[in-house]
Amino acid sequence: MNFQQLRSVREALRRNFNLTEVANTLYTSQPGVSRQIRELEDELGTAIFERAGKRLTGLTEPGKEIVKIIDRLLLEQENLKRAAQDFSIRNQGRLSIATTHTQARYALPVVIQAFRRRFPQVHLNLQQGSPQHIAEWVANGQADIGIATEGLAQDIRLVTFPGYRWSHIIVAPPGHPLLDIVQPSLEALARHPIVTYDTGLTGRPHIDQAFASAGIEPNIVLTAMDADVIKTYVAAGLGIGIIAAMAYDSNEDAKLRAIPADHLFVSNMTRVAVRRGALLRNFAVAFIEMFAPHLDQETITAQRQDGAATHYAAEAVDA
Repeated sequence: MNFQQLRSVREALRRNFNLTEVANTLYTSQPGVSRQIRELEDELGTAIFERAGKRLTGLTEPGKEIVKIIDRLLLEQENLKRAAQDFSIRNQGRLSIATTHTQARYALPVVIQAFRRRFPQVHLNLQQGSPQHIAEWVANGQADIGIATEGLAQDIRLVTFPGYRWSHIIVAPPGHPLLDIVQPSLEALARHPIVTYDTGLTGRPHIDQAFASAGIEPNIVLTAMDADVIKTYVAAGLGIGIIAAMAYDSNEDAKLRAIPADHLFVSNMTRVAVRRGALLRNFAVAFIEMFAPHLDQETITAQRQDGAATHYAAEAVDA
């Protein structure tokens, strides 16, 4: 048994049993991947994958349990490497952050600047995507840290920490009638075309819940992934906008005016996520502390380890 065999099995599952993609990911050949999987199955004395001819089609019942163990073994191998690196090259390495456009554009610049000053030899990789993509990247080890408002806390493969709370605001062009109302109601908003975030992004669920609870159908004419696009179309006269408060700057957004909306929509919590059981390099912990100063190394490490123990215990009971 060797790690290449374990990686072949893990990637076969991740790549939906497409051995060509597995071979490309592992920089080997398709026959080589098939051989690695067969050799592991022969050594274990049981089939991990169901097959139709030479094509993998799914996991066998034993395979469903075996892949869980393989994931843990490969995670601990990665942890061994990280532990050694923290002693041999303590302040050098690579840190991958997966986040949304809003967080990357408005919340992270100050943190990243401070991080770069403290860890100039750490290469930062910033990946942007939807909360679903972010959760997947962190769970699969493609990103070390995930930062988003929605979705992270529901993924059992992750351990999450509270980051910070934020609210929505309403933006409109100067002279818009809504600006004459001190605290506009949901009914007042619904009388105008609305431009806001795509479903599932940047607190959009709380916007939808507020209108639904009031029995009001909002006139949403355009949705987008980021606030810059929303503000552009609001300034062009397409409608009023509902965006994250952090995305509005009175100096930069001179063509718009802002109205507080915390009386209409509940606040949102941006969370920080890491992979369950994954050892974090010292600079990864430092990044989390910079982003969320109320967190410290002891809290982060304890929750990560407790989360892994609980997750593995649950797997054992299910088995």
